[in-house]
Amino acid sequence: MTEKLSTAEIQQRLKELNGWQLADNAIKKQFVFESFMPAIRFVNRVAELAETVDHHPDITINYRKVTMGLSTHSAGGLTQKDFALAERIDGAVGESR
Repeated sequence: MTEKLSTAEIQQRLKELNGWQLADNAIKKQFVFESFMPAIRFVNRVAELAETVDHHPDITINYRKVTMGLSTHSAGGLTQKDFALAERIDGAVGESR
């Protein structure tokens, strides 16, 4: 099982990410695309990434806005896995536009 990060570790890791925020025991970020199809391509790319690391985000799609939420439910909070996937999700944005 992956260990839950301390509050100090979470705050430090958040500083290393662009635009991710702590909310409801998770880190979240909203991505806005030009239209619906680039948003869907992004979600599909994230789904592929998530499968490769066996760690799956909560995803909300509102037309051209996609909100990602990450938390390690089995650990009861945030772990290194969440921040590692957040970095990969940020990298997937350019591939999807």
